[in-house]
Amino acid sequence: MNQAEISLAESILSAVGGAENIQSIAHCMTRLRLTLRDESALQSDQLQSIPGVLGVVEQAGEYQIVLGPGLVTRVATHLSKLSGKTSTPVAEEHLVARRHNSAKQLVRKIANIFIPLIPAIIAGGIIMGLTNVLIHSFPSLKEGSTVIPLLQAMSKVIFAYLSVFVGINTAKEFGGTPALGGIAGGLFILPDIENIQLFGEALVPGRGGLIGVLLAAWFIVWLEKSIRPFVPKSIDIIVTPTVAVLITGFSTYIALQPISGFLSEALTGGIQTLLNQGGLFAGAILSGFFLPLVMLGLHQGLIPIHMELLNATGIDPLQPILAMAGAGQVGAVFAVYLKTHNTTLRNVIKGALPVGILGIGEPLIYGVTLPLGRPFITACLGAAVGGAFQAVFKVASVGISVSGLPLTLLIKPDQIVLYLIGIVISYAAGFFFTYFFGFKEDMSKPFSSNSPTSNKGVPLQ
Repeated sequence: MNQAEISLAESILSAVGGAENIQSIAHCMTRLRLTLRDESALQSDQLQSIPGVLGVVEQAGEYQIVLGPGLVTRVATHLSKLSGKTSTPVAEEHLVARRHNSAKQLVRKIANIFIPLIPAIIAGGIIMGLTNVLIHSFPSLKEGSTVIPLLQAMSKVIFAYLSVFVGINTAKEFGGTPALGGIAGGLFILPDIENIQLFGEALVPGRGGLIGVLLAAWFIVWLEKSIRPFVPKSIDIIVTPTVAVLITGFSTYIALQPISGFLSEALTGGIQTLLNQGGLFAGAILSGFFLPLVMLGLHQGLIPIHMELLNATGIDPLQPILAMAGAGQVGAVFAVYLKTHNTTLRNVIKGALPVGILGIGEPLIYGVTLPLGRPFITACLGAAVGGAFQAVFKVASVGISVSGLPLTLLIKPDQIVLYLIGIVISYAAGFFFTYFFGFKEDMSKPFSSNSPTSNKGVPLQ
């Protein structure tokens, strides 16, 4: 960790009222999330003027400071040392204050389950994509080489055992024992169950997918909490987990797996029907409204849907469509860069644009398009054009990764050119709408050097 990153962490600590004012620390891929004991101690102007802070969003007492990928992890680690508070990818208590919107709370909980898994999913996806490129570029490698099988094994680990990881994180999120959640997830993928018949039908490993895992893991947490008050403390460690696993196991194979299998098939079938019937319009709407989901931090809740599509069909036509949201924003921000004479704004764009091209859009959202206002809308319009193109040509990926250019590695080999054309179309559309209709120089005033939001950012309300 270099001195600039240490100074950034120390400056943030000072602006939020010191170590004693921090109640909890968490972080996602781009945002440092702080819950404060005394919000009046926060120096909002000071916080937003810190070099390196791309934006600040306040939601029900949680302050989300946009720093960008990589940097946020290092700053969170150092801030944790300075404050004495443990920093985690997920902060359960951050959701308590949002009970007024149960649907949003549920989506955020689902997102919190998957956020810690994103680095592993991305790593597996990228290795899978590179392996596919090697196979198609050098067919001879498949014959008599151990390199390809080794790479395939590395790429499949996270996906083969994803149910267990999801079960563990679900138990953590709902306050249960992580290992029991892992067992609940493992019940779905255990190969041995294919030799068991219930009601005249053989059980199918993997049926129900992550929907079933989420249900079973939540169920075992509920059981654990329900059983424990009736068990003497002296034998709790023996009785409670054993009874919870037994009841969850029978419930899973008799009820939860069939129910989740039906839900999974309905979900994937519904999405396929939507894309097949809706075509251009479905692609435009899905991609055009994706940036607002990213803005609210709800996009990670879609990971189970992507996984269900991959499990059911082997391909994911949804991800290339949604990836156009980031491309539309890149085009929009590039237009702003060419039109503006504001040095601060141009510097913010130069810092956030590279990661935007690589599929991480939050620094551009909070650092540029959202503070400017209208460019956020024109970016969505550019995304809609690219999403329509991807939907019409039925472009699909064979795995999950970040969007943008890195996703190219996971696009079906015969559709890579189409995907790249779609990206260029989104770039161009976002640029066109923003350059001619979305930006005027007076919009850049909040980025002026004498403004409290001069370093970019969404002003705190």
